[in-house]
Amino acid sequence: MRSPLLGEFLGTMVLILLGDGVVAGVLLKRSKAEGSGWLAITAGWCFAVLCGIFTAILCGSKAADINPAFVLAGAVQTGAWGTVVPYTLAEIAGAFAGAALVWLHYWPHWKITEDAEAKRGIFCTIPAIRNYFWNFFSEALATFVLVLSVGALNSRFAAPNGAAPGLSPYLVSCVVWGIGLSLGGTTGYAINPARDLGPRLAHSVLPIPGKGPSDWRYAPIPFLGPMFGGLLAGLLLKAILA
Repeated sequence: MRSPLLGEFLGTMVLILLGDGVVAGVLLKRSKAEGSGWLAITAGWCFAVLCGIFTAILCGSKAADINPAFVLAGAVQTGAWGTVVPYTLAEIAGAFAGAALVWLHYWPHWKITEDAEAKRGIFCTIPAIRNYFWNFFSEALATFVLVLSVGALNSRFAAPNGAAPGLSPYLVSCVVWGIGLSLGGTTGYAINPARDLGPRLAHSVLPIPGKGPSDWRYAPIPFLGPMFGGLLAGLLLKAILA
C-alpha cells in the first residue's frame, strides 16, 4: 500500500491539517487559542512540517517533499522531471483534504466568526501590503532560503552523509520556523504552492458561513513565487554540489 504518491498526499494533508489548524485556532471566535498571535502560528507551522514529513516517509515517500517547490528543485538537480506533475497534483490534493478537515474540526466556530477575511486567511495567504511584484519577491526569496537551507543541511558538506535521517525532519522544521519569524510577515509565507492552492480551492467550494470571495487574483503569487524560488535554489545547489 505504501507509495511515493500516497506519502506526498497524506504528508501534505497532515501538514495542512495542523498548519491551517493553528491559524484557525488563533483567528476563529471562541477558540481557546483565539488571539494567540504570530508566534503561535509560526510554531504551529513548524510542528506541522515535522509531522507532515514523518507521515510522508511512513506512507512511502522517501523524499517527503510535501511541497512542489522541493519537487521542482529536486528535478533540476537530478533530472527526474517525470515526478514534477504527479507529485505536485498529489500534494495539492492532500492540501485540499487537510483544509477540509480543518473546516470540519472547527465546524461550530465558522458561524460565530464574522470576519470574512480572517476565514479566508485560515485557508490561504493574504499579503500584509498588496503589491504583486514585492509579494512575488517575498515568496520567491523565502522559498529560495528554504530550499537552499534544506539542501545545505542534507548535503555531504553538513556531515559525511548529510544530516542523520532521523534528525533531518527536525532541522527542516526549524528552518521553516525561522523563515516564518524572519520573512513571513510580508505575505504570510506560503513557501509552498500546494499549501496555498489546495486550501484556497477548499475555501472556494466548501459551504463556509459568511466566507466571502477566495481572492483568485492573488492566487498566482503564492504559487509562482515559491516555484521560482525553488527553481533558483535548485540551480544553485546543482552548481555547488556538482
